[in-house]
Amino acid sequence: MCRLFGMTASPQRVKATFWLLDAEDSLDHQSETNPDGTGLGTFDTHGMPLVEKQPLAAYADRQFATEAKHRESATFLAHVRHASTGARTVNNTHPFTQNGRIFAHNGVIEDLPRLDEQLGPYRALVQGDTDSERFFALITQHIDAHGGDVTAGITDATRWVADQLPIFAINLILTTTTELWALRYPDTHELYMLKRKAGEHLRHAGSKGTIRVHSADSAETPTVVIASEPMDTDPGWRRMPPGELLHIHPDLHTDSSPILDRPPAHLLSLSDLSAEAAASQLTR
Repeated sequence: MCRLFGMTASPQRVKATFWLLDAEDSLDHQSETNPDGTGLGTFDTHGMPLVEKQPLAAYADRQFATEAKHRESATFLAHVRHASTGARTVNNTHPFTQNGRIFAHNGVIEDLPRLDEQLGPYRALVQGDTDSERFFALITQHIDAHGGDVTAGITDATRWVADQLPIFAINLILTTTTELWALRYPDTHELYMLKRKAGEHLRHAGSKGTIRVHSADSAETPTVVIASEPMDTDPGWRRMPPGELLHIHPDLHTDSSPILDRPPAHLLSLSDLSAEAAASQLTR
């Protein structure tokens, strides 16, 4: 199963080191279960998105891991891919950027021709073959329709997909230079949130050997973390309920709303998926 990771320390810019790996600082084990790409999205001092990604197993991309250690940003988005739709190419590797935003997704959406039809001219934003990038384009379309309101755009796009298309899961994280949104839907895969108070260094190790994150920044910097599984034994990890859209504001204030209180109209099971897609959705 692909892994999502998001962090914000907004408005403070911080350095964070992302290890998409197993124990002992090795990326080998992680690559065995999520072999199709690694990616990190941040923002530079001018607010421009900076995405570094490769369609490689993490162990084969040591230079990427080295560069990622030194990125500084107020928001971070990392993704480890196990492909369900689209070949292993840079264009199909998460995260994606559109209109100054960064996005990553975990799940499966089917009937892509219908989604393409719904996108209309926004289909031109899609550079690869994935359902994820198309879903991002649909969100962008709805954000524009709401005059730049990201919460409204995610809400409308998600409701349309849930009502119109066969889906297995559509967990997502979307970041801007100072804000972060996260959605868990439906209850297929889990997604967790942790508020890290000032005075606590961020030092998480994935219990499943999937993602490790470390930051040696000032203990005075609070952070909020979103992850596919609890990354340490902190009792503050909260599992997001299905249908919850979480918004973390530039001052780290958080609010959430249940944007979907019903199951998808066309919920897929593992047996409905192709062998490759089903394998990509298994929790390891």
